[in-house]
Amino acid sequence: MKQPPARQPPGGLAAFDDADAPLYSVGQAAQALGTHPATLRRLDAAGVVSPGRSSGGQRRYSRHQIERAARIQVYVTGGTSVALAGYIVDLEDELRLTRQKLRKAQHDRRTDR
Repeated sequence: MKQPPARQPPGGLAAFDDADAPLYSVGQAAQALGTHPATLRRLDAAGVVSPGRSSGGQRRYSRHQIERAARIQVYVTGGTSVALAGYIVDLEDELRLTRQKLRKAQHDRRTDR
């Protein structure tokens, strides 16, 4: 008799494939960014990166949050305030999504002809 495939428990190994899963501690995220944990705490305090929390209350970062922090740091290193850098990154993301929607609408329009 054939066994059914094993199910992954929620948050199991499949979480490693999820770029939004908060898997990384502040130390791990800081190491990935080549910065200090205090830098990530400052971004959290400013509200521009919002990590998840472990059951013990420790910050947990996803890959997307680490990438966002890296983008913000580029602006901050160049002299932009943390709040403004977060706003710029938000606008960049919004513009990227709008462009994707526009390309899709243009493609759909061409294929409808």
